[in-house]
Amino acid sequence: MNQIRVLLAVLVAACSLGATAAPLVCPELSEAAQVNACPMEEELKFTYNGFCSDASKAYANQTDSCIRYEDYRAMKNVAMWESKDGMFDGYVSCDLPAARVKLLRSTGMKLEKQGKLTKLVCSYPEKITLTHRTKATCTVENAKANCE
Repeated sequence: MNQIRVLLAVLVAACSLGATAAPLVCPELSEAAQVNACPMEEELKFTYNGFCSDASKAYANQTDSCIRYEDYRAMKNVAMWESKDGMFDGYVSCDLPAARVKLLRSTGMKLEKQGKLTKLVCSYPEKITLTHRTKATCTVENAKANCE
């Protein structure tokens, strides 16, 4: 019984080491998918009125996007997109047609640290970014990430 547990532990460790050893590259948006629906205009107007009339946000100087409805709409009129393998995700403007988004190619990858979290951020034209989050230690070189 103990031999089975040891063998199982070794197999799990080997699988996890193999999965992290492959370099990560920015996903092709042609294979990415929109995960949730874009908000309707009525919903955006309703949430604009609620968000921007919140006095606590005004006192905390969190209403920069409330000066004009167009600014708020640009910030909130987004939908989540995810890479084919689900490892990268990010918000994309609903003002961009999906067909146009799928034609865009990555312009690079950068590494960001946020506490113990490592973020691999892939950039695309039209201010699109898709991010992979991990607690692993990663390095980025030539738009490829190696994580341990």
